[in-house]
Amino acid sequence: MKKILSALFILLIGLPTINACTTFLINKNGRLAFGRNYDWVTASGMVCTNQRGLLKTSAQSASLTWVSQYGSVSFNQYGKEFPTGGMNEKGLVVELMWLEGSEYPKPDERPAVGVLQWIQYQLDNCSTIDEVIATDKKLRISPANPPLHYLVADATGQATTIEFLKGQMVIHKGTNLPLPVLTNTDYATSYKLVKESNETGGNKSVSFNDNSVQRFATACSMVQQYQLNDNKQSVIDFSFDVLKKVSQHEFTRWSIVYDITNKAVYFKTNDFQQIKSVSYADIDFSCKAPSLTYNMNQAASGNVIKQFAPFTNEVNTRLINQSVEESRREVNISEADKKRTIDYAATVKCG
Repeated sequence: MKKILSALFILLIGLPTINACTTFLINKNGRLAFGRNYDWVTASGMVCTNQRGLLKTSAQSASLTWVSQYGSVSFNQYGKEFPTGGMNEKGLVVELMWLEGSEYPKPDERPAVGVLQWIQYQLDNCSTIDEVIATDKKLRISPANPPLHYLVADATGQATTIEFLKGQMVIHKGTNLPLPVLTNTDYATSYKLVKESNETGGNKSVSFNDNSVQRFATACSMVQQYQLNDNKQSVIDFSFDVLKKVSQHEFTRWSIVYDITNKAVYFKTNDFQQIKSVSYADIDFSCKAPSLTYNMNQAASGNVIKQFAPFTNEVNTRLINQSVEESRREVNISEADKKRTIDYAATVKCG
């Protein structure tokens, strides 16, 4: 299983525009929404419910096992248990973005996990950003993983960036995170460039040659203005407006808004622009209840929980095959690695 996550996320090595994801947190008078655009060559994906009480083992280290404490809803492209992001029932949101130059810790006594399963581990075990940060003492991301960073937020309205630079976890939170926005440049550099430009140009519109920094500046400006002004637009609708503004056109495959306050998720895809939603109040996260899945790419709108179906190996296999095939122009994934990924979901049982 050691090669699974390395092989899968090598898929994300592509053109800079393709890796142009954007995330942000809006806190409007205590009303919390987290937005994300996912940009890549394939739109294939499924929404998964993940049960609490499941016994799991790291795909990269047999010594790391855990029983999930919290249920979650995740967005998965390369198989069950390896999400690109999600929110658990406590309101913790974890989302990834590309960050060239990331450097994970060198091997030590801590067991390793891959960059996708790291997300599921946090959703399974943590309810706050501080708990997520504290897991760095328990586990590490293997060096044999692609360069990513994360934006994490919780139900208290706190957010943190998590980056791995020069082999160390680097975080920004509290006063060191003036605006919880993240694109594909490290946070310190993004914030410094935008701050300097604003100080030089006053209130004039800021323009950057760097697509990542431009998206960062645009999202920061829109989030800040919404939070400061008497804007009557709903935080969910406004979040989708931000995502539209920073969209990379056909490469923006998914747009997702997590309603942290009300524990619901809203999403649409490039091919199916109708906004769909799922309320956590409608989901049974108990271990004995079946995990449910929903193909993101279909015509529907509104609450779609009744269209979710029990997870099956056939659904998982079909998704992974499609994602690998549609990503083939960027990289090839071996049949052996693909099979290992497909087989992993069957190893997860009630603990």
